[in-house]
Amino acid sequence: MSTFKAYGVLNATSSLAPLQITRREPQPHDVAIKIAYCGVCHSDIHQARNEWGNSVYPMVPGHEIVGTVTSVGAKVRRFKVGDKVGVGCLVDSCRQCPDCKEGLEQFCSRPIFTYNCLELDNKTPVQGGYSSGIVVHEDFVLRIPDYLPLDKTAPLLCAGITTYSPLRHWNAGPGKKVAIIGLGGLGHMAVKIARAMKAEVTVLSRTLDKKDDAIKLGAHHVYATNDPKTFEHLAKNFDLIINTVSVKLDWGAYLGLLQRDGTMVLLGVPTDAPQLHAFSLIMGRRSLAGSLIGGIKETQEMLDFCGKHNITADIEIIPMVKINEAYERVIKADVKYRFVIDMASL
Repeated sequence: MSTFKAYGVLNATSSLAPLQITRREPQPHDVAIKIAYCGVCHSDIHQARNEWGNSVYPMVPGHEIVGTVTSVGAKVRRFKVGDKVGVGCLVDSCRQCPDCKEGLEQFCSRPIFTYNCLELDNKTPVQGGYSSGIVVHEDFVLRIPDYLPLDKTAPLLCAGITTYSPLRHWNAGPGKKVAIIGLGGLGHMAVKIARAMKAEVTVLSRTLDKKDDAIKLGAHHVYATNDPKTFEHLAKNFDLIINTVSVKLDWGAYLGLLQRDGTMVLLGVPTDAPQLHAFSLIMGRRSLAGSLIGGIKETQEMLDFCGKHNITADIEIIPMVKINEAYERVIKADVKYRFVIDMASL
């Protein structure tokens, strides 16, 4: 076992603080990575504070990991020392279920998430990217395109794939009208990716405060949802709506913005889900769906797509000692649009 510096929490009410963690020595198919940057996802906060009720401590969060390979196991053929690589929300899976065999490891019946999880042995805790290094099986390591900067690429490992996957699955592209609800960490990536897919992109935000930002990010249109006329003006307008927010909304009102056979996809998880009348779906043969990150193959596809179109996240880099402050700012939506930790500061 090797020892690494890290930041983590000891319980649901403690602040993030320095920890020493151990990781396995690289096995034949393992890749050892020196972490350069790690993004801060809102789900890090939910899990650190046990807001989803499944947290195990001590916990080192972080699943938007980028860095360089420092060593590889004897049987590794896809990576070599010095390669720019990333690790996202998954570090292993059962490999045997139908979902895994289809490259949809995110839906595996036994997914091994990057933290707050146990290895397949059901004993060894998995710790995340708020640390100086990580050891991961090569099948779950991703190649970063050479021309993408590591710091701005880190959020692609969660925010990027979380938005790319539904846009791709529901065929966003030329001739399609796509609306993005919310312009935060997920929303700003959804705008960039949907625009690169050549869809007509509309941002639906509570107010017009972020209109200029939305246009700069690639939106064609911006509307304020606190104006009731918006829902009248945009009725039956969109093919696809990507809902990136975790707050309670009137889903029925937003479904009314879809054309016949349109779909609204939920990415956020509101703590108090709204009631939905069946007529909101029936009257337009509309669909309400959900989506979760992406499998490893699709995540690599997303990275290559972002490399081709020069898509990265808009970030604010912080030193590790600012992480507790960053958590509070994320809750207040006081970041444009993703915090990234410089692990050299650890």
